[in-house]
Order: sequence, then C-alpha cells, then structure tokens
Amino acid sequence: MLYDLQGEASMTPIVGMLYSAVVQNSQRLQLITKGMSQEEVDFKGPNHTHNSTAQLLRHIAYVDLNWVYRMKGQPLPVSLQEEYGPMIDANHRLPMVKGVSLNTLVSKYEHVIRMLKDTCTHITDEDLDKIVTFGHENEKQATLRWGLWHMADHSRYHQAHINQLRKWYKGM
Repeated sequence: MLYDLQGEASMTPIVGMLYSAVVQNSQRLQLITKGMSQEEVDFKGPNHTHNSTAQLLRHIAYVDLNWVYRMKGQPLPVSLQEEYGPMIDANHRLPMVKGVSLNTLVSKYEHVIRMLKDTCTHITDEDLDKIVTFGHENEKQATLRWGLWHMADHSRYHQAHINQLRKWYKGM
C-alpha cells in the first residue's frame, strides 16, 4: 500500500491533500476498531471514568459533521443535530452512548466522510481562507483550511484514547 496525501481528481490540490488526511485517519479509525464486541465498544476504562469507544466515535462524527456544514456555509440541520449530537451533555461531558453497535457508529461516520467528499469537490483552495466560528458557543475562529486539518488531527487524537481503552479491555 502506498501512503500519499493525493486528493481526488475533482478537488483542488490543497483541498484534496487535506481531505486525503481526513480519509486516511478515517480508514485508520475503522482499522483500530475492527472486531470490537459490543461490551468493548461500551467499555469506559478500568474505573468506568473514561469516554467509551462508542462515545468517542459519535463525538468524532459529530465534530466532523459540524465542520462539513461550516464548509458549506450552512447551519447544521436540526435533524442531524438530533441524530449525531449533542456535542456535550448538561455536565459538559461527552454524552452517554451505550448499546449502539460498532457497525452503526462506523456507518454514520462513513456517511459524514461521504458528505465531506462531496463538499470538498465544491470548494477551492481559495475558499480555504474563509473564516468561520466554532466552539461550544461559537467563541473561536478558524479558517476552513484549519478546519479540514483539525478533522484529521482530532480523529487521530481520539484514536489514541481508543487504543488505550483496547489495551485496558484486553488486560482485564
């Protein structure tokens, strides 16, 4: 297998490169979660104090979905907010997710990646300079370029958590 950051032919070079980074991390996420049982997907660490793989997968999908809509310049539809969200619960933690199959969680994330692909074919490298707001209260600003990079980086960050959960689970 050849690793590269070559985007799709229908994308401008920088958009394609950043999209490719997101896709490669999406593929890695699927690889590291492959074969997890429902018990492992719901496992919250040795003292039940960590976010489960299910919570992390839903969180990654919801963050990425929000970025897709920022790139489109559209608000996230309420129906998708309800299906994928919320971002945090009343205690400012990732919402509880339990009993949702790995297949369902991965399928929903794949849907977001397909939406991202479509969106990236409609934006240009120049569009990446656009500044958007984000954060729990839209208190932060970033370019779309940073947003695409963040999607890849954020996924990779939580993949480390999932790998740790898998180690703890196997050690029990």
